Amino acid sequence: MSDYAVVNPATGETVKEYPTISDAELESAIGAADGAFRDWSQNSSVSERSAIMRRVGELHVERREELADIIIREMGKPREQALGEIDFCGDIYGFYADNAEKLLADEPIDLLAGDGNAVVRKSAMGPLIGIMPWNFPYYQVARFAGPNLIVGNPVLLKPAPQCPESAEAIQKMMADAGLPADAYQTILATNDQIAEAIADPRVRGVSLTGSERAGAAVAEIAGRNLKKVVLELGGSDPFILLGSDDLEEAIQAGVDARLDNTGQSCNAAKRFIVAEELYDDFLDGFTEKMKEVQPGDPTSDETAIGPLSSDTATERLQDQLDRAVAQGANVVVGGERNGNFFPTTVLTGVTPDNDAYREEFFGPVATVYKVASEDEAIEIANDTPFGLGSYVFSNDPEQAQRVAEKLDTGMVFINGVGLDGAELPFGGVKRSGFGRELGTYGIQEFINKKLIRTLK
Repeated sequence: MSDYAVVNPATGETVKEYPTISDAELESAIGAADGAFRDWSQNSSVSERSAIMRRVGELHVERREELADIIIREMGKPREQALGEIDFCGDIYGFYADNAEKLLADEPIDLLAGDGNAVVRKSAMGPLIGIMPWNFPYYQVARFAGPNLIVGNPVLLKPAPQCPESAEAIQKMMADAGLPADAYQTILATNDQIAEAIADPRVRGVSLTGSERAGAAVAEIAGRNLKKVVLELGGSDPFILLGSDDLEEAIQAGVDARLDNTGQSCNAAKRFIVAEELYDDFLDGFTEKMKEVQPGDPTSDETAIGPLSSDTATERLQDQLDRAVAQGANVVVGGERNGNFFPTTVLTGVTPDNDAYREEFFGPVATVYKVASEDEAIEIANDTPFGLGSYVFSNDPEQAQRVAEKLDTGMVFINGVGLDGAELPFGGVKRSGFGRELGTYGIQEFINKKLIRTLK
């Protein structure tokens, strides 16, 4: 089978295969992107490019039903969540279209001495490679490509191998919105081809969302070739519950945070760290609500979780779960998987010597911990290689802010889940990567901050 193929994870059907790009075609694509940087980027304005991206966002919303059908086939996302992802893309393109001129305006500098003036001008760097994951096929592209195309950086977009059809749909929306063909190109490349492309002197940077292994490989190649890189990698986000005036609400928030996208979100809550006075009631309520959620047909509007994205993803999660149990974890809620349909699972008794203590479970598996103090909660929360997001629930505002300050993560959400927004920066620390996407910081990752100092 081709490296790029749509294989429906709910049925196992191979829907369509796509050919991998040839070396000659890749060379041509890089040349075209370089040409777009020298022509389109230099001869179009931020306002003109913003108008095109605004239209791309509108096309997402106009075509939301057919776009949803595609990613349901590709990676099994439940329909309601697929539609939500697509609508969020409209928000992202719209946010940057509305704000780009302000975000990219010259920054005057107050001189300490001497006459004249100085400004920092924000301009395009050049062609960029975007290496995308499978879990959010439209959203991940929007947050990378949207701001960078407005800046004027041509994009070479490598989709996940199982998501060529959604990549094709995005390519068509870019063209239908009026973007020049050379400014945004989909490249169905192999890993070896991507390594060669990153090394090409015409390529100025690379952004990857994916696994630690992929991130380390790309960062090594980029570093060797002195290329700017942004990495958004895995996460094992803590959900810390220290106090609540409404435990039922907090429990539901925990379930929602764990099961979004069938548990296949980098910034999903995965480790639930609960104060001992709330632990028993939380565990009872949480396990009951998790048990109520059964995997189902992703094409249905009523389905909360669908299949995992592929046979490989299912086997990996099953192996993690088997090792966790073999090493002493207790299964409070679980069941038998059916193909790629994986049951909601809750573990307790995961100790620091268990592999599961520091691994990321990419699926509907939660681990729950009891803590005796705020300090112990923070210690467990930070005792992980990852540092993407985190959640703090407390009915003491000062405590919530105090804990948020001490968490070694890129994001903290207090007393709420699902609070992401186009205006809010997204990214992490430690082995969750570096750099930011979305918000003000997202558009600044790949710009040339050029100093212009004028005497007279």
